[in-house]
Amino acid sequence: QVQLMESGGGSVQAGGSLRLSCRSNTGPIARNCMAWFRQATGSEREGVAVLSSAGTPTYADSVKGRFTISRDNAMETLYLQMNNLAPEDTAMYYCGVPRSCQVGYLPQTYAYSGQGTQVTVSR
Repeated sequence: QVQLMESGGGSVQAGGSLRLSCRSNTGPIARNCMAWFRQATGSEREGVAVLSSAGTPTYADSVKGRFTISRDNAMETLYLQMNNLAPEDTAMYYCGVPRSCQVGYLPQTYAYSGQGTQVTVSR
């Protein structure tokens, strides 16, 4: 069974940066379409970014220009570079393999996702 493992979360002040990573127990998972989504306490899940299998990114409007989704050349690790973080970015961040992937759209459902990594941004 595919297991995804996120890392890199933490607590930062507004304006700071974090880089999240996601790996799988099955090896080069990042050759697939993969995505990051987040969920804040008391809020619905929100898509953050998706990277198609061809390497085309799509971002939520709320993170455009601040977050970058990427993968390593070996396609074993998915990244989310988060710059200029704001308190409203505070959430649990998850990586996932979407059930379907369409360039320009953030996925709604996932075949697999990890346990998440917490990001907390203070003022």
